[in-house]
Amino acid sequence: MTIRARPMKEGGQFRLAGVIEKTVDGTLRTRSFIRADVFTSETDAADAALRKGQQIIKEQGRLLFADAEDSRAV
Repeated sequence: MTIRARPMKEGGQFRLAGVIEKTVDGTLRTRSFIRADVFTSETDAADAALRKGQQIIKEQGRLLFADAEDSRAV
């Protein structure tokens, strides 16, 4: 699995956002997430997104990619 931070610029701040990717049976599947947290620094938002991605993986485990959806929000 790969976690990619994708902070979203909102005015002078950055919203925590990212994507978790995994190749399943030759198909790249993605799970995107956007949270309410905002940061003044893009680096801080990216760091928080990586931590949040790890938390999502720990909480959802195998169920994160158990459905047949190629892409969805979590």
